[in-house]
Parts: sequence; C-alpha cells; structure tokens
Amino acid sequence: RGPNHPTSPVAGSPAAGFLMGDDGDDRSGPVRLDLRGLKCPLPVLRTRKALATLPPDQAVEVVCTDPMAAIDIPNLAREEGRPVEALRGEDGVLVFRIGGGERPA
Repeated sequence: RGPNHPTSPVAGSPAAGFLMGDDGDDRSGPVRLDLRGLKCPLPVLRTRKALATLPPDQAVEVVCTDPMAAIDIPNLAREEGRPVEALRGEDGVLVFRIGGGERPA
C-alpha cells in the first residue's frame, strides 16, 4: 500500500490517517477518520477529501479534538448531501457519524 492508500497514515501526523471499517474490511462498516490533534481547517479538509474518494453510500465516522469541528463537520455533511447520523463528545473528543447520501450535482 502506498502513501496515498486510504488506510495509510497521513504524512507528518500519525494520528491523522483513516482506517477502513473496524476490522480492516472496507465493506464491514463506516470508514473511520482519526483526526485527533489536528486544528481548523484540517479536520474538515481531510473529511472532505475522504468523502470525495468514497462511494456516496459509504458511511464515515470522524474522530477529532478541534472544537470548531462541531460546526464545520455538520456543515460539510450538509453541503455533501449526507446526514450526520450521530454526534457525541466526551473528554474533548468529538465523534461524528456521517451517513451515506448523494453528492450534489
């Protein structure tokens, strides 16, 4: 797997990669983006990039620590025509589950 493969860590930030499904199978569940430690605008930019490379019906779970993501990630999901199915936060960590949807034309 090369550095641009979806499961490869993002260069310069080992916590800023994303993983396919909880058990490594890309069809088993949502894609998980671990964006903890990144500051605005990086969480939303990385989420946008991931959404652009995935099938429109693929769910995504975004984990981040940037407080601005509480505004930015739901807005991005709305722009992409995807529902935010769940949002939870605990100890400074925000977790969003973005459902599949159709991208706007």
